[in-house]
Formats: sequence, structure tokens, C-alpha cells
Amino acid sequence: MPAERAILVGIRHPRESSLDARESLFELERLVHTAGAVVVATTQQEIKKIEPSSYIGKGKLEEIASLIAQTQADTVVFDEDLTPGQNRNLEKAFRCKVVDRTGLILDIFAQHAKSREGKLQVELAQCIYFMPRLVGQWEHFGRLGGGIGTRGPGETQLEVDRRRVRERISRIKQQLEKVETARHLHRNKREGVPIPTVAMVGYTNAGKSTLMNQLTRAGVLVEDKLFATLDPTVRRLKLPAGRQVLLSDTVGFIRKLPHALVEAFKATFEEVRAADLLLHVIDCSYPTWRQQKEVVESVLRELGLQGKPVIEVYNKIDLLGASAANGHGVRISARTGQGIEELLNQIEGKLHADFRTFRIKIPYAKGDFLEWLYRVGEVQGREDEEDGVWMQVALSPDDAGRLRKERSIRMQVLRKAGDKSKRRDLALESAAL
Repeated sequence: MPAERAILVGIRHPRESSLDARESLFELERLVHTAGAVVVATTQQEIKKIEPSSYIGKGKLEEIASLIAQTQADTVVFDEDLTPGQNRNLEKAFRCKVVDRTGLILDIFAQHAKSREGKLQVELAQCIYFMPRLVGQWEHFGRLGGGIGTRGPGETQLEVDRRRVRERISRIKQQLEKVETARHLHRNKREGVPIPTVAMVGYTNAGKSTLMNQLTRAGVLVEDKLFATLDPTVRRLKLPAGRQVLLSDTVGFIRKLPHALVEAFKATFEEVRAADLLLHVIDCSYPTWRQQKEVVESVLRELGLQGKPVIEVYNKIDLLGASAANGHGVRISARTGQGIEELLNQIEGKLHADFRTFRIKIPYAKGDFLEWLYRVGEVQGREDEEDGVWMQVALSPDDAGRLRKERSIRMQVLRKAGDKSKRRDLALESAAL
């Protein structure tokens, strides 16, 4: 089947810079490419006042109609969200399919969701989006050939009405609640045997999947496309001192992220909320990486995650050299491995900020705690004696608290982890607990 031929329509608002408007239109072109269509023409208009019936003015309507005739385009994609009425009026004027930015992104998500949870989240977002667009739109979904904006629930529910869509939304939400319950159970199990969680966030195509593969050999799909990977991935990561953490990848952010997607993917973002540390991966080779960084920070604020400890990871320095980026963070190349050791050290340092070093005696009858200490702590020394093992290990407050509950285990506080001063054996907790 031949690829769809799309005309892109960019909008520049009065307070928007020309650079931001051009960048948004370029991003729209990449989104259309990811959706599988071919861009045959682009046009842009500066708008001071939105036309209620068609978003753009009569002159631009005639210009786009002429472009459609010249290029034989079958789809017009707007870099803004359109109301249902505007969408219908534009389709009548152009006599072809019209898709707005949200519809395009939802289509890409529908293509890339692989897990049951991901598919449910995308379908929920699509149902919410299509609900006010039911009138006069079902013939749009029934066209032979499919294409952008036609994948998902509309493709299989041509005769659905508002009541049935509402029922479907209710069922999806119930199913997602069950998924979230399962997530909480898994999270509670992890908290029972605490392993720190590090979540990667960043703009789409910043290199998170490549970094995941570099750090954990996860085998995650890597493509030079927006939203190439959608479903989250969690893998174990071993830090230089031997401590293990869970590293999770998340869906990439993008400017003008549809609100329906933010709502539908709240269950996924809960994993980010539960993380002990965030890695903000930034493509510093991209000309407008500062604007992309601000978009991610804005979404994190919207999700209430601005207070999380963050390490800024400036990726793709192999494309720019050692001078890449001026931010306070670590410079790496996820592709070549440059800077990965420094990144691991920074992760360890951030997670160990509240660690204290203890001298702990583990009786042989409690030998299972030895393996646990190697997994969750930073073991600095070990002495085997007749009645047990003395361990010198840096632990988090939560892990130290768990040991305090074991009466047969003796603990001495040595110093705060990272303290370079002379060791002080403070026998504050040397009594059997």
C-alpha cells in the first residue's frame, strides 16, 4: 500500500518565537515520518486571532487547497489541536482527511504499544479524544486503506455511539485499576526487600533506550524515530561498589504532550514517582536541546515530580566533542560508552548521600543477611570469626532500620558514608538489638 501523502500546517502564535515555531513544525514532520506517511509540502501561518470555524483564515484555506491539488495529498496535518467542529469544516473544505497534533501522536502510540497495559492506556486516550468527535466522523474511520488517525478503537467499532464509548472507557479504567493494583503489590514487595529504583526520563529520541542497553544489555529496540519504544522496561543495574539498583525506562516526553495521554499514562508515571533518583537524559547534539530540557522539566512539574533528586545526563557528546553542553551534569555517549563510568559513580554518590557506614556482626545462623548486605549495601570489609562474620558496610537509613529489628545482630556506627575524616568508632549502637 502506498504511503500517505501529507501536507503540514504550522502555526505561529503572537508570543511564540520564529525559532520555536520552526522547531515545532520540524518535530511534526518527524512525527508524520514515524507514523509512516510522506511529507509532500509544508506551510506556516502567523495567527493573531483563531478563526472559530476553521482555525485558519480564508486565504490560508485557499492556499492549502491549491497545495492539495498540486501535490495530490490525501492528508493535512495541523501542528495544533483542533475542535471537532473545526476538524469537520476543514475536511469539507479540503475534501481530504485532516488530523491534528494530538490525533497524530495517538496514532503513533497505537502503533508502538506492545504490552496489554500500553494498549489499554492508548485506547483509553483515544476514546477520550474521539468521544466529542463521533458526529459525522465514523465514515472517516471506515475508509479503506487506513492510515494516520484511523488505527485503534475507531477501526473496530464503526457503529459505536457515545453510550457505548462511555461504557468502553469505564471498562478500560477498571482494567487499568487492576494493573495499578498489581503494580502496587510488586512495589510493596520491592519495598519489603528494598532495592533503590532509578528512572530515566527525557525528551523522545534523547537516547534513553540506547543508554538502557549500554548499562544493562537489555536489548531494547533502538530506532531514530520519535516514540520508537513506548512500553516501560525495568532491569537490574550493578553499581561500581557492587550494590544493585533497578533501572527503569519511561515513555519519552514531547512538546504539546496531549493531556489525554498524560491522564491515561498516570499508572506508568507512578513508577517514576516511586523512583529514588531520576536520570534526565538530554540530547545535547540537538540544536534546541535547552527547549527540550525545559519541556521535560515542565511535564515533571505537572506530574508533581519536581522535588525528586535528578542527575542531568548530556548524551551524544560523540557528535559534538568534549565541550558539549554547559549544564551541571555528566556528559556521555550512550552509543560509544564514553562517560558511562562517571555516570555510574554519580548515581552511586546520589543514592549514598544519606548512607552511614556500620560495623555489623552477623551470626552464622543469620547467614541469609550476608547475601542481602552485598546486594543492598556497599561492603567495605569482612572478617570471619568463629561465631559470626563482622561486616563493614554503608547502608541507607531504611536498610539499617531493618537490621535493627534483628536482636541477634550487633551494629556499630562508624561514620557517614563519604566522610573523609578520621574513622570514629562510636559505640552508640553496639549493644545487641
